[in-house]
Amino acid sequence: MFLPRALTAVSLTASLAPWLAWASPIALERRELGGVLICTDPNAQGHCEYAVYRLDTCYNLPPALINNAATFAPDGEAFFCNPYIMKCDDICKSPQGCTMGPVSFDYPHKFNLTAVGWNHYITSFDCHLNRTAAAGQ
Repeated sequence: MFLPRALTAVSLTASLAPWLAWASPIALERRELGGVLICTDPNAQGHCEYAVYRLDTCYNLPPALINNAATFAPDGEAFFCNPYIMKCDDICKSPQGCTMGPVSFDYPHKFNLTAVGWNHYITSFDCHLNRTAAAGQ
């Protein structure tokens, strides 16, 4: 039996309706700004801890990660973190400086700090909003 094209399309759409509803986009919650993954080994291996940290606040690493962090990977939002060799309340006494500089989602060695020799130094860190993101708010 021959069916008109319009009727065939309607029948097909009706039979697929439950599947189309299931495949429709889901509203996702926005991630909070300040998420950082820190692990003892490169490539997010070994003992890992992930948390969302308040910006512009210093945090000491948990005991298992002090001077033992080969992965330091901030999430993909517009912020960066400065890892430090001293605890939050300590004063920097190193003539070379006490941070390796900013680490963001785009930092090439975030999953392997052994490549830059900082896996044995991080004791604390703080995170800050990117200046370009702050200007656009």
